[in-house]
Amino acid sequence: MYTISKRFTFDASHCLDQLPEGHKCARLHGHTYTVEVVLQSKELDASGFVVDYGDLAEFKKFIDSHLDHRHLNALMVIPPTAEHIAHWLFTHAVSRWPQVITVRVSETPNTWAEYRR
Repeated sequence: MYTISKRFTFDASHCLDQLPEGHKCARLHGHTYTVEVVLQSKELDASGFVVDYGDLAEFKKFIDSHLDHRHLNALMVIPPTAEHIAHWLFTHAVSRWPQVITVRVSETPNTWAEYRR
């Protein structure tokens, strides 16, 4: 099995209104998010790739046009947690590249959430 991954970043704000009063994440704040998309295939294409990394530039354009420098609460009807963002990005990515098996979203260098097939 061949596996590749590529990382992307975007900056956005959110607040998690569903948390108890006094929880720091209930206040408006922002992150530099890191998104990692992981693709896997038993076979390589004619060029010897799972997917050409250059083709994933389309995923970066999607992130930039929908998420970068946005307030995530205004975009999502569900709480904009890393878990929900990972699921949303996975749904988009797998519709374009069926080889996608995982999307990870990190809000800090020490944490990440993942949605996988």
